[in-house]
Amino acid sequence: MRIAVTRERGVGERRVAISPEAAKVLVAAGHDVVVESGAGSAAGMDDADYGSAGATIAPDRAATVGSEGLVVSVQGPTDSDALAGFTEDHVVVGLLDPVWNPEAAKSVAATGATSYSLDLVPRSTRAQSMDVLSSTATVAGTQAVLTAAYRLPKLMPLMITAAGTIPPARLVVLGAGVAGLQAIATARRLGAVVEGFDIREEALEQIRSVGAKSISVPPAEDGVDPAAHTQAALTPHLAEADIVITAAQIPGRRSPILVTETMVDAMKSGAMIIDLAAIRGGNCELTRADEEVAHNGVSILGPTDLASGSAFSASRMFANNVVKLIELILTDDGTINLDTDDDIIAAMLVTTGGQVVHPQVIEAGGPQ
Repeated sequence: MRIAVTRERGVGERRVAISPEAAKVLVAAGHDVVVESGAGSAAGMDDADYGSAGATIAPDRAATVGSEGLVVSVQGPTDSDALAGFTEDHVVVGLLDPVWNPEAAKSVAATGATSYSLDLVPRSTRAQSMDVLSSTATVAGTQAVLTAAYRLPKLMPLMITAAGTIPPARLVVLGAGVAGLQAIATARRLGAVVEGFDIREEALEQIRSVGAKSISVPPAEDGVDPAAHTQAALTPHLAEADIVITAAQIPGRRSPILVTETMVDAMKSGAMIIDLAAIRGGNCELTRADEEVAHNGVSILGPTDLASGSAFSASRMFANNVVKLIELILTDDGTINLDTDDDIIAAMLVTTGGQVVHPQVIEAGGPQ
């Protein structure tokens, strides 16, 4: 199979979908790997590295895509320019985000190409090796804390010096998925005092397992709005925090509001919120994607490209996940696996035969 790797063109995106190490694995498996010149440069992976791995370097996007084969990218082609040259002989693999952006799926379907969306990977043991969302969240959680540590006007760890004792920074993490837990673990390594919260009981145990104190919120009384009850219970914890990291996302839906303007008003001047859910509206109602908002002395950051902050490591993790998916979707005889009796294929297959075939995407997009 011809496997093409295109250069990312999104603003701030520094990752590449296939690393030289992954290219070497694919070439050894008998595939022809074609990499667009400069695809890995921003991640510290040069054309020469891909050449040494057995890949062919193409001069531009059109030559990379070619007339057929599997085309892999991080963000995925979703507009007319990016989809130029795609036909029914192509297979697209990338983060298409089709439930949130069903029009993009329709655009891919219009070319006739088959597509698999990486953000639809099922949360199952069998699919773990292909889970790019967890890999990305691991990097984003780490980068969120490092960003906060760099920006915060105080040091993270407790320090006892000749000039006096410096108390540790206090950090609260809301949402204990992969990104939240990684943020907690990173902040603990840097010496911060950390608290974490999640509505899931099992997640509270995971918070404690990585060295933080879990925030327990008792059930709301009858007639009391559960969201308002939780926000009121969290407000005193945020008021004491130097850093708040929010990391609650729901696939294909707007991010839930965890931090209201009133809660921000209760925070101290100089504190900071880093909202990892900014790409879908944010967990804080004051968040603006890729902007910094100042509110009564509190800085609210809504970065959407934190994974690119560690582009080399993030790309290697992403590429390893993609190789495992490629091994699944390419059959032994070189054809494409469209068997929707397979739970992973059924979850990730978005378009084929000129149609959007994923039920959730169809529901989100309305009539085709």
